[in-house]
Amino acid sequence: ALRHEIRGSSPVVQTMLGKVSKIARSSSSGLIRGESGTGKELLAEAIHAASPRSARPFVKVHCAALSQTLLESELFGHEKGSFTGANERRVGRFESADGGTLFLDEIGDMPLALQAKLLRALEEQTVRRLGGNKDIFLDLRIVCATHKDLSKMVESGEFRADLFYRLAVFPISVPSLSERLDDVPILLKSFAEEYSARNPKMAAPVFSDT
Repeated sequence: ALRHEIRGSSPVVQTMLGKVSKIARSSSSGLIRGESGTGKELLAEAIHAASPRSARPFVKVHCAALSQTLLESELFGHEKGSFTGANERRVGRFESADGGTLFLDEIGDMPLALQAKLLRALEEQTVRRLGGNKDIFLDLRIVCATHKDLSKMVESGEFRADLFYRLAVFPISVPSLSERLDDVPILLKSFAEEYSARNPKMAAPVFSDT
């Protein structure tokens, strides 16, 4: 069963959840597209929770939050002394997600040089730590998210075409609130109930579903 925290019964949301169920049953990569704040991470968590990998780790990496060197180390890990400040061996997020799901948020912000290494990891199911000489075999699923138009970035040379087609096996678009106005009462009720649970001394307002 699809277990998730996504609220809504509008047709666009039901279509989206149908795609989530489909990708969850497969072992393919997924690409979630949508505006900031639309719940792309929730969707990735729903894919993981409904998949055979649900008992294994769900590991998140925000690609826009780190420099290229730090992001590479975060993803693939590093050996002691591999660069200035690498005072001990570190296991990367790929290894931490072995058997489970690795969620790469804002994949459109990943530098081109790292895109090549990500593609190799996907194709060969292996990673090599920075400063290391040993390939580490892994079994995991990659789910990515972006608010950017990656197809246009491919045309402009800002994103690798081969990586894009590898990731976009199951593309899912997250609708903005303006595309799902029928869900507003449900969302308001959910937010009010959550706020009331956190602040039990304050009564939650009553919202009608009609």
